[in-house]
Amino acid sequence: MSSDMLNNSGNPKWPMSLSKNRLQTGGWARQQNVAVMPMATGLAGVDMRLEAGAIRELHWHVTAEWAYVISGYTQVTAINPDGQNFLATLGPGDLWYFPPGIPHSLQATNQSVNGTEFLLVFPDGNFNEDDTFLLTDWMAHTPKDILAKNFQTDISAFNQIPGSELYIFPSESPSPDAQPVSDPQGQVPMPFAYSFSEQPLIETSGGSYKIADSTIFNVSTQVAVAEIFVVPGGMRELHWHPTQDEWGFFLEGEARVTLFASSGNAATYNYQAGDVSYVPATYGHYVENIGNTTLHFLEIFNTDRFQDISLSQWLALTPPQLVQAHLSLDDDLIDHLNKTKQVIVGPQAVNA
Repeated sequence: MSSDMLNNSGNPKWPMSLSKNRLQTGGWARQQNVAVMPMATGLAGVDMRLEAGAIRELHWHVTAEWAYVISGYTQVTAINPDGQNFLATLGPGDLWYFPPGIPHSLQATNQSVNGTEFLLVFPDGNFNEDDTFLLTDWMAHTPKDILAKNFQTDISAFNQIPGSELYIFPSESPSPDAQPVSDPQGQVPMPFAYSFSEQPLIETSGGSYKIADSTIFNVSTQVAVAEIFVVPGGMRELHWHPTQDEWGFFLEGEARVTLFASSGNAATYNYQAGDVSYVPATYGHYVENIGNTTLHFLEIFNTDRFQDISLSQWLALTPPQLVQAHLSLDDDLIDHLNKTKQVIVGPQAVNA
């Protein structure tokens, strides 16, 4: 069905494959922000790939940076304002998070011959990857006599620094067992990485899921995630998110999503691997697996706590006579409404 409300806000679907690909020696990056998906005002994303050994150079952002490793292994480094440093190597399914302004780097190890690919998410729909603060860019735009004074050395020491930004560039692979540089201030008190891949899944009748927010990944105060697996024919139940927009990324499989925007407005879209979805806060929706393989996707939010409201649970915890007055449901169905969230429901035969 068409929806004036949805159409006025733009399309809630963007295939990342349509984004301009910034090709570098050593890797590539492509982004989604409000320039290509005007509806997505709360979050933006970057899909980035680094060849084995390649470096996403030392940099920082105005916004926080959250990441999910899609494949391969990535070594990340950072320091905080107190001069405490951090280093970790992360594999598929793991997360990192750097608060706004925290300087960091990303480098692919040679644990995978194909390097690494990861999804970066920023809690600002206007984010532009090209506006990143880069080490080489800053150094190239600082007079060499000032560099010499700052680092207390001879000006000739800076004769070979790059004349422009490197962004992504090839290098030797770091050791996967590397340790942080010895730091008199010690290590950061809250790690910037989380082994999400090791967190157990919660099994349901239609698949499985797990959630990471600041309650377990303490440093991640602006981004929360639910990782969802849905069996063929299964469905992420009818629900909505009370306060935060949902930025979704489909990793595997095929999905159908219907958004309900109130006032008789609803629209249905199909998604596949590599697509970005966006659901504004309070919009009712579901995600159905319409393919023959497991559907795997991420729900990501600009918040410190994951929250959703289940339609089934809401009705189950409302006086039965009130529900029946609204929907004319039979007593048996009302008695079988689930008082706990199902999150993902399994395939169910439908009788005409």
